[in-house]
Amino acid sequence: MPATLPVPLEFRPPEDWLVAPAEENESLGVAFAAVHPRPDEGFAANITIDGGFPLDGVTPAQLADASVEQLREGAGSVEVVDRREVGSGDAPALTQRLAISAVVDGTLRDLVQSQVYLFVVDERDPHRRGLVRIALTATAAQHDAVLGDFQEFLRTVRPDVPEEA
Repeated sequence: MPATLPVPLEFRPPEDWLVAPAEENESLGVAFAAVHPRPDEGFAANITIDGGFPLDGVTPAQLADASVEQLREGAGSVEVVDRREVGSGDAPALTQRLAISAVVDGTLRDLVQSQVYLFVVDERDPHRRGLVRIALTATAAQHDAVLGDFQEFLRTVRPDVPEEA
């Protein structure tokens, strides 16, 4: 089963990107995935969304550090190139950009991953915060070319609040 999100989200995938079927999301452990239609030397840039409910008191920086460590377990190297805490005290968020060297499908690749961590309030329990992580992964050569699509995608992400009858 694909990862579930702490809150339902509404968003619009970038134009021309291919939305992955639910079975692929399941194997990736994400709630949503889309891939760029034109791979760069065999690697397709992708956008993924996952999330959950972190322990109380965990900061966005601690979650970002844990993500870096998890990536290091499967990659040749991972370097934090940029990290910024954004948002507010009530709705903290963090963005970070990672430079990754990893073997993917038998080929050593230089990748860049841009991550956005958003804390959201659980509508059923306002004292509980959920986390949504949105990531763009692309080759170093293609990252800047697809970054605008990712930024446009981020502008469409919002909680999917049901309309009242």
